[in-house]
Amino acid sequence: MPFAEALKQKIRSGAYEKTLAALYPDGDLNFYGDRFCKAIDSFAEIFGERDGICLFSAPGRTEIGGNHTDHQHGHVLAASVNLDVIAVAALNGSNLIRIKSEGYEMDTIDIRDLSVKAEEYNHAAALIRGIASKIHEMGYELKGFDAYTTSNVLSGSGLSSSAAFEVLVGNMVNSFCCGGKISPVEIAKIGQYAENVFFGKPCGLMDQMASSVGGIVTIDFKDTSAPVVEKVDFDFEKSGFALCIIDSGADHADLTDEYASIPKEMKSAAKVFGKDFLRDVPKDEFYSKIADVRKAAGDRAVLRAIHFFDDDARVLKQVDAIKHGDFEGFLNLVTESGRSSFMYLQNIFSTKTPGQQDMSVLLALCEKLLSGKGAWRVHGGGFAGTVQAFVPRDMLDEFKASIEAVFGKGKCHVLSIRAVGGIKLPD
Repeated sequence: MPFAEALKQKIRSGAYEKTLAALYPDGDLNFYGDRFCKAIDSFAEIFGERDGICLFSAPGRTEIGGNHTDHQHGHVLAASVNLDVIAVAALNGSNLIRIKSEGYEMDTIDIRDLSVKAEEYNHAAALIRGIASKIHEMGYELKGFDAYTTSNVLSGSGLSSSAAFEVLVGNMVNSFCCGGKISPVEIAKIGQYAENVFFGKPCGLMDQMASSVGGIVTIDFKDTSAPVVEKVDFDFEKSGFALCIIDSGADHADLTDEYASIPKEMKSAAKVFGKDFLRDVPKDEFYSKIADVRKAAGDRAVLRAIHFFDDDARVLKQVDAIKHGDFEGFLNLVTESGRSSFMYLQNIFSTKTPGQQDMSVLLALCEKLLSGKGAWRVHGGGFAGTVQAFVPRDMLDEFKASIEAVFGKGKCHVLSIRAVGGIKLPD
């Protein structure tokens, strides 16, 4: 029996049931088993029959606390979710890494040429080459492999499909070339390196870390070369709440300047104190010299700095609330973060188009519908995209229907938090 058929038979016989249950809590395991089987078929169709096929998964992530705190070396709270990018992969005995992602052209890189390619900026090939380059730099011998990937991580959702892809590729290279010796934390850092240097995007590290480590994690970015990562044990499924990510439908186009203005203005506030990042500025000293910050950096920089100081501290309070089983206190802090982003950080709508405020309307609607019984906040970068809401399960159907009556059917996505990060599925 061909290897691919034997692997599909194993999946359908229930041999992967325990693994699938960990990856997809509250999910239909038959559906997810079939998803892997279909991916195996696609791999065989593209690359031919192959022995030694391996299966991989890397989840999307949701930011729970710390909105725009990571780039100022602050704290964040994030979690992996049950939406993921999966891969079917096998060694090919060549010097090529070939990855075919569903809906996209094949990406091919030669592992003998690991230099930065300007023509690959903003393309998946840059991420693959960057990850391979960094791992080679770490002293590992690279091997060529083929992979087919498919994703259900919502594009533009703030769930970070790019970070999930980076973690997926990192796990494949780790498995095929490193004997699985590279830690999840290191894989996250390798993904960030690839995105910064090869892809051309100056991202932080939160997305990759949440996807790679898995579960609920708090991360202290004081030393970005060695972030302190702590898993926070909490069974979200027993909380009585659903995690909703709601698509506002707002246009992401031409928002680069808006996103870039946040770290730029925060750093300009820090420079008043001779520092590069707000994390290194004493909060009391900042408040004693607000007049100087206004003069040097402007009023919005002052407000965004206030948000940083408050939201950074709020993460620690959220972690403490979770650890002590105070879920109501945790929810109150989530909403406080949402209000701070709205009032101080000001990443809810673009000042270029004040008449278009999809996110503002969505946040207002969430507040009215929940009536103090759940929590709501902007999710991710802001200005467009998604809102996060924690909704009591007995209110979920009515909440979802009311949201979608305004923003459209299929806009409210009900997710689960998964305890497992990037992974090679066990044989």
